[in-house]
Amino acid sequence: MQLTLGLAQIDTVLGDVKANLEKHMTYIEQARQQGVDLVCFPELSLTGYNLQDLTYEVAIRPTPDHPVFKPLFEASRDMDIVVSYVDEDSRSRFYIAAAYLSQGELLHVHRKVYLPTYTLFDEGRYFAWGDDLRAFDTRFGRIGMLLCEDFWHASPPTLLWLDGAELLLMLSASPGRGLDTGDKMASVRWVERVNQAYAGLFTDFVVHTNRVGFEDGFIFWGGSLIYDPDGELVAQAPYLEEHLLVTPIDLNQLHRTRARLPLLRDERTALTARTLERIISENPEGGAR
Repeated sequence: MQLTLGLAQIDTVLGDVKANLEKHMTYIEQARQQGVDLVCFPELSLTGYNLQDLTYEVAIRPTPDHPVFKPLFEASRDMDIVVSYVDEDSRSRFYIAAAYLSQGELLHVHRKVYLPTYTLFDEGRYFAWGDDLRAFDTRFGRIGMLLCEDFWHASPPTLLWLDGAELLLMLSASPGRGLDTGDKMASVRWVERVNQAYAGLFTDFVVHTNRVGFEDGFIFWGGSLIYDPDGELVAQAPYLEEHLLVTPIDLNQLHRTRARLPLLRDERTALTARTLERIISENPEGGAR
């Protein structure tokens, strides 16, 4: 089965949901004209990243009658769409979230589990952390979604893999930082290596959509990419510019790779669960040993 992916590597206007929605609709139409089956936007694509006190003004709920989500639900009738936004729950807690829309319906919402609050990041001041991880079924197979810092921790992609995810959708607003002796910033190399490692370790497709542009001293570097279940690079968008990367992938490669390398078959999930129970019981204060 062939799936044509569209990675919409866009810049956003901080706090201007209307302008960002218009850009989404433009890219969705471009993707439709190129035969895309699933289009993915980066982290906080509808709002901008460094929101701070704007967080509470731009928060929305992904319902079909909401003026922001209504055109996205309509557009998803013939193409699956992944967007990211600030989610507000019924008790007015705010989350960095991603929504998967398909055939006019909301299939899944992922709320960011890990909030970086160190060096130049301050997410923990403004957002609550999500407390659930699960893969979900789509017409293209079983998918897992993560947001930026989530995939700097090994547990979220591991849990999604064990829950049946065959495609890992990674959405980020990753700023460039750190010096490197080569032709890339250090953070770029870190992210690309992590994505490649997950693809090879989990024999999954890894699809990473990253933001571009400048915002409040941040530079977002783009470079959105796809790795296949062998850990090989399928396609990559340019750095530092807006781009719609359109690439077909062969989902049958999951069968070929996993028949040759049965890591999932041999994974001892019960052993992992028992060991985690022991670590938690011996360390009741929480955290790793």
